[in-house]
Amino acid sequence: MSQTELREFDLSVLAPNGLRRGRTTGSCATAAVKAALYLLLYSERRTQVRITLPDDAHYLTVPIQDCRWLNEHTVRAEVQKDGGDDPDNTHGATIFAEVRRNNDRQIRFFAGDGVGTATQPGLRVAVGEPAINPTPRNMMRQAVADVSGNDAGFDLTIGCVNGEAIAKKTFNPKLGIVGGISILGTSGLVEPLSLASWIASIEVYVRVALGHDANGIALLPGKIGRAYAKKILGLPEQRSVQIANFLGDALDFLQRALAEQQRDLDVLWLLGHPGKLAKVLDGVWDTHSSRSDMAMTVVARIAAERKFDSLLVQDLEQANTVEAAIQRLTNESNAQALWMDIEQRIAALIHVRVPAVKKVEVRLFNLQGDNLGEV
Repeated sequence: MSQTELREFDLSVLAPNGLRRGRTTGSCATAAVKAALYLLLYSERRTQVRITLPDDAHYLTVPIQDCRWLNEHTVRAEVQKDGGDDPDNTHGATIFAEVRRNNDRQIRFFAGDGVGTATQPGLRVAVGEPAINPTPRNMMRQAVADVSGNDAGFDLTIGCVNGEAIAKKTFNPKLGIVGGISILGTSGLVEPLSLASWIASIEVYVRVALGHDANGIALLPGKIGRAYAKKILGLPEQRSVQIANFLGDALDFLQRALAEQQRDLDVLWLLGHPGKLAKVLDGVWDTHSSRSDMAMTVVARIAAERKFDSLLVQDLEQANTVEAAIQRLTNESNAQALWMDIEQRIAALIHVRVPAVKKVEVRLFNLQGDNLGEV
């Protein structure tokens, strides 16, 4: 779809919970790349640009803070990160792109000042690569195509002013990302999910999911598991509730609604990544990274209980992410049984919190959406 056929995503329109959305670091970097290309190729200094969002149905208009030549071959453009009403550590930061031609006819990504480099496995990017996640990379490739057509030979250096200091307030040092922040985003938009008013809106979504005497609903901490809910479970969209990090609140809302309606629910599905859901086994019901530790120790503890090799258990405990632990277990013959055990333990704890549910089913997935335990 050409950009003229896209619909504008208007950030002035509030999210359903009454809060303002924002731009991801990925969207900011993409806009900076696009603005730099207009100056580099056409001598156009733009004050705003349109970027295509990953849904391929909308575009976002992004203001450009600054755009200038660094030398005769390189242009730098800057965009201010706006996290909307869900500000994180990068809210207000300046994201920049430095763009120049190369002779390889390829788009090459580099970490500029303030953007980190991956040094350990288990991340969305390979070891040694700049910490620019796949979706932002695809958005930038699209921006290059929009401006330059078939001329794809460009080096894109993405940075963040004061990014190394900002990164110290994040999990990046623990994840093995050194030198700065990560360029993130799966939708190009920051949804205001982690504020108190979003918690209240979850109750509304839970009640909608229970409408028309539904006999089964799904709770999803993120987007992982959405395809499973739709294609495998056959659940209509309104039966799947995005709960962000607020698992405990969502379960309490569910139990309260069922008690008020004086009925049971046949089955509750909980679908997501063990990096979030396994935290329940440590008694954590608010899974936000700023309020809980990562879950590698949980996986390692259960592996030890199941008599996995002690060196493997140590590797799991010392993994920099749960995804790295998943990868470490990939070729283990008893890995699926381990994940099924974790699923069943999570389900048992959840069942205690929602006694009006007859059966709780948990399914865990890796970042690619592949089943880890029960299929």
